Amino acid sequence: MKNTLPALASLGCVLLVAGCGMLPDKPARATLYDFGPGLSATAPATALPALSLAEFDSNTRLDGTQILYRLGYADANELRPYGQSRWSLPPAQLLRQRLRDTLAERRTVLGPEESATLARTEGIVPDTLRISLDEFSHYFDAPASSTGLVRLRATLVRTATGGDRVMGQRTFTVRRPAASADAPGGVKALIAASDAAMAEVVQWVDQLQQQEPPQPRTAAPRR
Repeated sequence: MKNTLPALASLGCVLLVAGCGMLPDKPARATLYDFGPGLSATAPATALPALSLAEFDSNTRLDGTQILYRLGYADANELRPYGQSRWSLPPAQLLRQRLRDTLAERRTVLGPEESATLARTEGIVPDTLRISLDEFSHYFDAPASSTGLVRLRATLVRTATGGDRVMGQRTFTVRRPAASADAPGGVKALIAASDAAMAEVVQWVDQLQQQEPPQPRTAAPRR
């Protein structure tokens, strides 16, 4: 019995150590990405009219924070998520922040509530820019060739006495090459494609408003 007890104790220690080794590892924390620290703050130009930027609409598949990719050479219809990488916010929110910063370099940009307050108190109704995000993915044409793909639809609406009028609508599709076939490469390519798309949207809005300058007042103020 005296010889058996130490042996049992040793066996118990061995089993305890083995059991600890079989415990599952802590799940790896996902790497979060955003669009960076943002653009440098500048005073908006007073020459351009104020603009109301609506909340973005998006494909329901883009409502989450997953970083998505497509294997165009295998099945372009399937969206796949990167396992350990995430956006810090849904893509539509990141894009709206970027577009607002870009527009604000040259004009005053209002949110829906700010625009409604301005219309109610001052009778000023700015044009409204609406964006629908349809595609935001790391697209692989081949295993070693991929791009960041952004596709969105922009609509510029003007509110007048007779109601809302669509001044223009356009779909923007932008691709930018990815430096690597992984999540970090896809993120950088998507940010580059997003910045290019935002620049095209801003130029398009400026052209439409130059063709039809907005009226400074379209309604009597309510106090």
